[in-house]
Amino acid sequence: MKRVRLWVSYDGTEYSGWQIQPGVPTIEGKLDEAIQNLIGENIHVIGASRTDAGVHGLCNVAVFDTEHPMPADRYAFALNSFLPDDIVVFESDEVAPDWHPRHVDGTRKTYEYRITRTRHENPLTNRYSAHYYGPLDVEQVRRAATLLCGTHDYTSFCAAATVVTDRVRTVYDITVETPNDDTMIFRVTGNGFLYNMVRIIVGTLLSVGRGELTPEQMPDILAACDRTKAGPTAPAKGLTLYKIEYPAEVQAFLSSPASS
Repeated sequence: MKRVRLWVSYDGTEYSGWQIQPGVPTIEGKLDEAIQNLIGENIHVIGASRTDAGVHGLCNVAVFDTEHPMPADRYAFALNSFLPDDIVVFESDEVAPDWHPRHVDGTRKTYEYRITRTRHENPLTNRYSAHYYGPLDVEQVRRAATLLCGTHDYTSFCAAATVVTDRVRTVYDITVETPNDDTMIFRVTGNGFLYNMVRIIVGTLLSVGRGELTPEQMPDILAACDRTKAGPTAPAKGLTLYKIEYPAEVQAFLSSPASS
């Protein structure tokens, strides 16, 4: 028995999120099906981040256990023949039998949120960015973003349906880039995120940019632990799981001959 790790990219437009659900297409479900078709074993993958419906993944991670003799590094090539065009396994390797993609201390996840600011929606970017046309004070947005970083209870920034009771997370950094007049890019890096957390952070920062909230209100919104105090939830299609970083010492172990 060995544990295989998959690095996965996907367009989440046509899927009801990562996590398998009955009667609807999911990323997890398509991966399970592809692995079963490839090696004939009843497989269920475990993902690092259970992205929501309509959210994309540039770099998500999943593992599964198998007795099949195929070398772990061959799965990236072989599985893509069994997957739809909007899901790609771009790398695979073998990890320690007890390695879990969600339980590695020091892991950092980065989400990217894109906004197109043209007068009309752009059909070439519409699947991967939200559209907003109107004035925004970008410097105020950046000021507010710095005040949302740190270790806090983010109850004000998670959906009411969130079931976890521990809502303390650490947000290391929020950057706001404007590479041109038509594009705005948020990148949020943290040790983990609550349900809809990044989308609510973006929606709140846009409210600041429109002058509906001020940067100085961010600490009070955090302290309130009340979802109604923060801004709206930004649309799912603008959000992409951009990067997952595991600690260097873990990466060194996983890539060493002893871990094979």
